[in-house]
Amino acid sequence: MQRYARIVGTGRYLPETELSNAEFAERMDRVSPGLGQIVAKFEESSGIKRRFRAPREWATSDLAVRAAQAALDAAGLKPEQIDLILLGTDSPDYITPATSVVVQHKLGAKNAGTFDIGCACASFPTAMSAGAGYIAANPWIKNVLCIGAYMMSKLADENDITSFFYGDGAGAAVLTAGDKPGFVSSAFNADGAYHKNWGIYSGGTYEPATCESIQAGRTKVKLLERYPPEVNHQGWPKVTRLLAERGGFELDEIDHLIFTQVNTNSISLVMADLGLPVERAHQIMHEMGYTGSACIPMALDDAMRKGKIKPGQLVALVGSGVGYNQAGAAFRM
Repeated sequence: MQRYARIVGTGRYLPETELSNAEFAERMDRVSPGLGQIVAKFEESSGIKRRFRAPREWATSDLAVRAAQAALDAAGLKPEQIDLILLGTDSPDYITPATSVVVQHKLGAKNAGTFDIGCACASFPTAMSAGAGYIAANPWIKNVLCIGAYMMSKLADENDITSFFYGDGAGAAVLTAGDKPGFVSSAFNADGAYHKNWGIYSGGTYEPATCESIQAGRTKVKLLERYPPEVNHQGWPKVTRLLAERGGFELDEIDHLIFTQVNTNSISLVMADLGLPVERAHQIMHEMGYTGSACIPMALDDAMRKGKIKPGQLVALVGSGVGYNQAGAAFRM
């Protein structure tokens, strides 16, 4: 009997402390008078109106554990019933060990193996595809916990205008083995020529952290060169069409599309390219800000809890992250 991975529970965690665009603009004007005016332009193009901050003594794993527990509660499972934890983040607790190991310990998932996925905002669709594959290929794996977590605000210079985009949060989903789809298809796309555009470039083997690199701000996340718009405007439709081709369905059969929650105008352009109504693309950035590796599972959970996603509907998750990496996963709910 063929085994499929079904989504049986989702969850999210959004911190309580809000930082509005007005407050952020005031901060930027204190850095440099007039800089706050850029915030209004960012809001208009992105749709982001606020972001949330976790306590500064927390780590990414603290966000992940809370979202994971919410997903387990929704699935009616206990932590010890999880066989595998896949954690996607580009704001890990440590360079090593893996943050997923920390989450496993804090969650009490004593029977689970773990590994991290470092594809930035493409991490969650990658994790969901990988989790589905592990379930299909390994009869002993029944329950897989996939998490996306983000705390880039703690690795950013808060006096830099690009901090506008960094909100904290985490989302999760539980995959369980079943005899009916479930998982339908996956797609991946990458172009490492952009690896020097946006990232944290000191602290690894390329440049180990030094007093000089810390003082120069190179251990903080930096946007060095903007990505051309076509990276997402062409990449997201490409990934979506690959999901349809490989999954044997037509584009208009997709009931819900969840993209990386970074730019509402990009989502509108991509939906027009696909010939689909923009209402099928669930969006949360106006309410929760941009939460990087966490934004897709957070949006998925939001759509689930609002009753937008119904049993039997087809959902496509399409993410795009620095590097760049792009990934998609399609599921029948």
